[in-house]
Amino acid sequence: MREDFLHFLWRTRRFDLSNLTTTDGQTLEILDFGDYNALDAGADFQNVKIKIGDIIWCGTVEMHVKSSDWWQHGHQKNAAYNNVILHVVYEEDEPIEQNTEGGHLPCLVLKNRIPEGIFQKYWSILHNEHWIPCQHHFYTVSEITKDMWLERLLVERLERKTEAIAVAFERNKGDWEETFWQFIARYFGSKVNSDPMEMMAQRVPHLVLAKHKNQLFQIEALLFGQAGLLADNFVDEYPQKLQKEYQFLQKKHSLSAPLSKTTWKFSRMRPQSFPTIRLAQLAALIHRSSHLFSKVIDNMSIIDLKKLFEIETSDYWHTHFVFDTPSVKSSKSVHKLGSETIDLLLINVVAPFLFFYGTSRKDDIMKERALILLDNLKAEKNVVMDGWKSLGLDTKSAARSQALIQLKTTYCETKNCVNCAVGVAILKNMT
Repeated sequence: MREDFLHFLWRTRRFDLSNLTTTDGQTLEILDFGDYNALDAGADFQNVKIKIGDIIWCGTVEMHVKSSDWWQHGHQKNAAYNNVILHVVYEEDEPIEQNTEGGHLPCLVLKNRIPEGIFQKYWSILHNEHWIPCQHHFYTVSEITKDMWLERLLVERLERKTEAIAVAFERNKGDWEETFWQFIARYFGSKVNSDPMEMMAQRVPHLVLAKHKNQLFQIEALLFGQAGLLADNFVDEYPQKLQKEYQFLQKKHSLSAPLSKTTWKFSRMRPQSFPTIRLAQLAALIHRSSHLFSKVIDNMSIIDLKKLFEIETSDYWHTHFVFDTPSVKSSKSVHKLGSETIDLLLINVVAPFLFFYGTSRKDDIMKERALILLDNLKAEKNVVMDGWKSLGLDTKSAARSQALIQLKTTYCETKNCVNCAVGVAILKNMT
């Protein structure tokens, strides 16, 4: 038995509601099942109204597999649970006092009130080796249910992504440009070098970059220098000049110490993804527009947003992947950002920022811009999308693919079926 299954039974009223009594023999009537508390601290259901004997109670309901879990979870020490009016359990292995103030906690046992076979069916869904738990039942759910759930999951995914933005925004004292610059840099680092790239960005404030926006060479010197990649004895004239320029700029702007060169990862990577190439591309982007976030807010069309990120690196990087080592073949394919890379940047950075901007300013139009942007971008290409395609789902837009990624990672992989609209629909059909 799992606690989330008990939540499902309560939310969907899928248990025998006739002749309810508490474990101490009092009659029980549920007048209002309340609101499910899936995210916030405190009891599982809020705003519940019940009648025990002749008295009506309003408060919260907490659920456990065993009543003794109340002690195991430390609720007796938490004032947030003082308002619990009913303890709903699969089985009562011992009576529970409500809180530190004492008093018996009314308890409802569900063990003999669950419809025959429903838990076995639920268990069979959870314990299989399919790509998603409900793979053999997925087709039975209506398209309307799926579409409405995916629309909600898209918003849920954007809300999850904005959590990290909110933390950085507070750290940067409400500076939109600084926060956006750091997230753009993090994206350019990809998964392998995202942390070093963000740390580098924190060492080069966007206001410093803005002062040199017209000089690509100086921007490169600042980025490569603070990244710790200009500390070697170079042979080529270009890195030698960058080195001298950086030493001057570091002192001029009183910049913090650079990262260690060993922070960056080059091994087992395609040369196109080397941090040197990514830094050169990032420098070209800053050269194009130092106040990036303002440009994003002002550019309403997707075409304009894409053009904003259509950049080209300095000539040196047309024939190099690292300093002092000419590439065997021309690297012209990497000195520009490809259309797919730009799309992914818009999906993973720009759209979440627009959504967060709209949320923080209570601007629904800006939030809608984020949704429209995703709806008009192509879906990502990855193994998750391949899996959904095999189940016959439309994965054409980024809005759809982002929702499906949220479904797979947050619900399917954790087997959180009782909190998934698709899973709930399937379980309802089974009863």
